[in-house]
Amino acid sequence: MTSGPSRPPASIYIAGLFAMGYTEFYTFLIPLYGLSLGMSAGKIGMLVGGRSLLAVFLSIHVGVLMDRFGTRRVTLFFVWTAMALAPVFPLVPWFWPLLLLQVVNGAALNFAWSGSQTLIAQLAEGEAEYIGRFSFFARFGTTLTPMISGVAWDWGGAWPAYMLGAAWGAVLTIVLLRAPEAEVAGADGRAPRRPASFRVRDVVPRLPDYLRCFALMAIPAVATTMAIIFLRTATNGVQSSLYVVYLKGVGLTGTSIGMLFAAIEVMSGFGSLFAGRAMRLGDPRRTMLSGTVLSIVLICVTPFLGGIFLLLLLAQAARGWLQGVVQPVMFSVQAKAVGRYRQGSVVGLRQTMNRLAAIVIPPAMGAIADRWGAGESFVILGGLLLLLSAPVALITRRATRQEAEPTLAD
Repeated sequence: MTSGPSRPPASIYIAGLFAMGYTEFYTFLIPLYGLSLGMSAGKIGMLVGGRSLLAVFLSIHVGVLMDRFGTRRVTLFFVWTAMALAPVFPLVPWFWPLLLLQVVNGAALNFAWSGSQTLIAQLAEGEAEYIGRFSFFARFGTTLTPMISGVAWDWGGAWPAYMLGAAWGAVLTIVLLRAPEAEVAGADGRAPRRPASFRVRDVVPRLPDYLRCFALMAIPAVATTMAIIFLRTATNGVQSSLYVVYLKGVGLTGTSIGMLFAAIEVMSGFGSLFAGRAMRLGDPRRTMLSGTVLSIVLICVTPFLGGIFLLLLLAQAARGWLQGVVQPVMFSVQAKAVGRYRQGSVVGLRQTMNRLAAIVIPPAMGAIADRWGAGESFVILGGLLLLLSAPVALITRRATRQEAEPTLAD
């Protein structure tokens, strides 16, 4: 009789809280910083999208390094990198140097968060119940950080806000040091072994590693969830760019915007606790797709809510619940599909899709807003994303049917 996965220690849940909140500090601050410098919507969109540039190309490489050298070990390096760069932001008021800083710092934050995701997938062995709890605690981080950074920004501007981000990273370091390190893969990609010794040439990405990761797309569960991930991340890209600009334009303060960001995170946390049940209610990929489509609708109706805070709050709460359910289900489906010792690789592949959407959407929103207006950009992009959802729905239905056929034949 095979025993189930052991219960992950409490420290990994706390790491989720601080890891996701760490990223949220910088995501929330960069549009406000760009506005304070008098930058256009297009430039702010480029800054928001720029944080994902390196992650598109290096997420797979970093995921492989986590499988090879240990997840916690690699994650700590990127946490420390972002801490070191935090005080540089207030010293850089020019667009192009700020964009370069955003590219490097954004990569470090992305890899720190993906490391935390990898660690819970390894320790929980892909169980949605435990991953849902991890997501629940992670949402506490993204609930607190927009409010804290919004208040800090209203009080003193860039310096106190960014230094709080660095302090958050210091706490994350302590928590990660108390979390256990998961076993790493052997030469065959399966058997556990001791972490390899790091060499300078390991910094350079290897083509075979990328080919092996992209080969995971041949698994139907991985392929369909990756398509859904792109659509889901697109809604986050809208929120982290033009959503902030639009709300500032209709008169909301940084503190009020922070409360709206907090609302989606609170509801996402509660939604994530429902993920274990959602896995048992029906096909998880259909659950993910339907939740993502509704999320697209809820973010794109923003201009029709008239800047009324209560309506904006309700829309954020509903979208948060849906995203909270979808995320752990997505992690669980992928983790179970690839096996225990390829978790870093599949997280790297997932982050590649995430960052690709994060690069494309904010600049596109900025360009559309500069041409047709901020309100119109929500409608235009929302229509495009809904059109993209149609082929994804067909692919999901076909993959589900193909997987069911052998069972029926038996």
